[in-house]
Amino acid sequence: MLEHHSIKTYAPEVSDRNDNTGGYFVAVQLKDFSEQSVAATAMYSRKDFYKISLITGQSTYHVQDRSYHFSAGGWALVFSNRDHPYRWEVHEGTCNGYACMFTEDFLPLHTHIRPADWPVFNGQAQAVIRLTDKDRAFFENIFRKMLEEQSSAYAQKYDLLFLYVMECIHGALKLEPEAAPQSQTAATRLTDAFKTLLASQFPLAYPHQQIVLRTPQDYADRLAVHTNYLNRVLKEVTGRTTSQLINERVMQEARALLLHSNWTISQISSSLGFEESTHFARAFRASTGQTPSSLR
Repeated sequence: MLEHHSIKTYAPEVSDRNDNTGGYFVAVQLKDFSEQSVAATAMYSRKDFYKISLITGQSTYHVQDRSYHFSAGGWALVFSNRDHPYRWEVHEGTCNGYACMFTEDFLPLHTHIRPADWPVFNGQAQAVIRLTDKDRAFFENIFRKMLEEQSSAYAQKYDLLFLYVMECIHGALKLEPEAAPQSQTAATRLTDAFKTLLASQFPLAYPHQQIVLRTPQDYADRLAVHTNYLNRVLKEVTGRTTSQLINERVMQEARALLLHSNWTISQISSSLGFEESTHFARAFRASTGQTPSSLR
């Protein structure tokens, strides 16, 4: 949330920007929203959105137990993690710049990497970066490309927008002093092995395909560890249980198939490992708040 008096927002509705997997992405120029521009993305501070902001103006960014103060002439790049509540406070005048907001299922289906794995979102790298004029120009160019591509008719534009997001993230990481390489722990190796195994089952291309590994026990057996140990490690490294990680990826695939295939709901249910379509419908509604037929 953001605190400021008499602020009107003109942010696009969530339903206005959907990518080709059923996810959500929008890039905005803050001055297009309202007089107090930084408020325009307040609606996107809710839990399911990740946000990257390129911003200038006399303001303070509050996140967890830290506060970052910005002067009127300075520029900063700010990465907002969906799991950490934050707010902006405008002190004087207006704040301008750019921002992009996206949900986790905006990422391409073929990757097992999630936004929470990126250092700028998980605390392993700086999430607030003060920029020189040269650095500001570099990131402003990326955001301008996002805005231009977003309004284009190019069929694969969301793949390109994902690459712009990655360019922004890697540009930020390159501004940090090079850290000494860290050796992988047993926990991170197991987590990476699990993620690779999970990703290898998707995407589904034909109705007769069926995912082989459906339960935490299936993955534990394949990785030759006890299911309780796997769950404990994944919870420690990712903040999510084995079941949550599996379910998130299965529901992501379900959304994509419902929106972009001609498979019947029964075929989708079977391919995703559900014994009955009613079980699939119940799980899908619990995850998304919609029934499969209403989404379609």
